[in-house]
Amino acid sequence: MPEFDAIVVGAGPAGTTAAFAMARAGARALLLERGEWPGAKNMFGGMLVACETPERLLPGFWDDAPWERYVTRRVLTVVGPESSTSLKHESQRAGKEPYAGYTLYRPVFDRWYAERARDAGVTLLCDCMVEGLVVRDGQVRGVRVSGRADGVIEAPVVIAADGVVSLLAKEAGLHDGFKPGDLALGVRALFQLDEGELDRRLGLRGREGATYEFLGCTEGVRGGAFVYTQLDSLSVGVVVHLDALTERRIAPYDLLESFVGSAPVAPLLQGARLAEYSAHLLPEGGASMLPRRSAAGFLVAGDAGALCYTNGLTFEGMNLAMASGEMAAKAAVEAVGAGDVSAELLSAYDALLDDSFVMKDLKTWKRAGAFLKRDQMFALYPQLIEGLMESIYRSDGRPKQRIARLGLGVVRGRASWRQLLKDGIAAGRSYL
Repeated sequence: MPEFDAIVVGAGPAGTTAAFAMARAGARALLLERGEWPGAKNMFGGMLVACETPERLLPGFWDDAPWERYVTRRVLTVVGPESSTSLKHESQRAGKEPYAGYTLYRPVFDRWYAERARDAGVTLLCDCMVEGLVVRDGQVRGVRVSGRADGVIEAPVVIAADGVVSLLAKEAGLHDGFKPGDLALGVRALFQLDEGELDRRLGLRGREGATYEFLGCTEGVRGGAFVYTQLDSLSVGVVVHLDALTERRIAPYDLLESFVGSAPVAPLLQGARLAEYSAHLLPEGGASMLPRRSAAGFLVAGDAGALCYTNGLTFEGMNLAMASGEMAAKAAVEAVGAGDVSAELLSAYDALLDDSFVMKDLKTWKRAGAFLKRDQMFALYPQLIEGLMESIYRSDGRPKQRIARLGLGVVRGRASWRQLLKDGIAAGRSYL
């Protein structure tokens, strides 16, 4: 008889949640992590959007979790060659409830979250590299690992939460490998800054935080950039489509350095100390790249199942990862309890996902991903916005013109009306 009811690979938000939820249901879960500790391989500092899953598993989660700041301000900035235009949303509700989300530092958060899962009964094994699956009679029976005498750990169900380049999902036949056009590369730098000075520069108080997203700052490469506030540091990075980066032959770190030195960002970082660099692949294809999510004895959660999306205004991943981990655990517990881990029974996971906000959000924004693959969104339109805003605010002693006429002047010679109409219709279908 196997020692565990399920093996979960990867102690990120999806994997830890899956193991945590199984333990809460009375199942025996083994959580495998290749790093020295959960979070050791992830230098990401970002935002956990509010969701109900962690609070269900750990009452008081938002009070106890090691988050850095609660987000009260979100700013979207379109950067032109010589100016920038920003749209700011600031809420007084944030901090009174998990309204928008919390910034956090993954090496700290992942470790804390995995410890809480272990307190609930999860067996956590770190420094454990999973090399492949054990498959017999068309069913996944366990995993092959390095550093173990017999090299094999078996259990009725394996849940893969090992990231977007999940070799386990590919080996299980859930997909043939993601295409570069479905992936994005995030490159990030962490800058240390005194907490009081950070508050002063950004106009924050106490544990208030802010997120800043930027468009038009990636030298025409499809993508964007961000600045997130931690308690005494700033996460600064660019996220660009992998295929566009390859086509343009631009080094991602060059894009990051250019962004760090840009007019909207450089003043925020003056005197800050660079602490680290990191890079991470992200699924950006949205609903169009979703693989199968279940097979006999096998489930995928989080980025391994491409359960992540961006619509150009927001980026959500950790909340989808946690929710999918909880649902994978529910399907696994029911299948193990029934003594039947066939593909048919484990497909209950698909039904749970389809009925949740995870798949509904992915479907809501399924056209946004394709819309954001238009190169003109990252070069032409930031220039047009810059031209229009400068025309509106320019005061040179000449008679003022209506905004429509100013717009005509800005567009003339830069874009055709056919292109503008085509892009406008696509934008309407994607967002309205």
